[in-house]
Amino acid sequence: MSGVLIIPGLRNSGPQHWQTVWQKRLPNAERIRMKQWDTPDLQQWVDATIAAVRKYRPSYLVAHSFGCLATAHALDAIKDQIRGVLLVAPADPDKFDIAELLPHSPLPVPGLVVGSLTDPWLSWNKAQQWAQRWLLPIICAGDAGHINAESGHSDWQEGWELLQRLQQRDVSRRELPRVDLARAELARSRPLSPRLAFSY
Repeated sequence: MSGVLIIPGLRNSGPQHWQTVWQKRLPNAERIRMKQWDTPDLQQWVDATIAAVRKYRPSYLVAHSFGCLATAHALDAIKDQIRGVLLVAPADPDKFDIAELLPHSPLPVPGLVVGSLTDPWLSWNKAQQWAQRWLLPIICAGDAGHINAESGHSDWQEGWELLQRLQQRDVSRRELPRVDLARAELARSRPLSPRLAFSY
């Protein structure tokens, strides 16, 4: 299995967070190193991401929240080394006044965005807008909050299946699944599984 780099958001991902659970489960996963996890300094996150990619040589990046913004920013510098990205519950860059620093065009590698209808850090509409700018499919996780331990996503089996499918397919943009927005509306009452959310 190809190497995975974990890129958490602010305050890191604690022991009950799905990123930590996955890092323990994966045989070759690493996490970026940060001196200060509580300060939303985009450049520090970007530098840590680039340094970790050059050190550990991962093939896939798995980012959450503010880490998604750093990943999107860093990709141009590391695109030749990365085969895919999983961007889960991106934070709203407008909350940090950094929207103008992020790419507003297609990202240079394949990937998936996973958003939530009830994420306090980024509305579903804005999540779709950023996914569209980046030319990445977006998967609706339903009423899932910020998709973290606090919202009940510790093991998060559906996300794990998304990562496995991303790796197994070694997807190109033409092969990536498209979200069925009509079905996504059903997620207001229950989360969608990857199988229900995908349309081919």
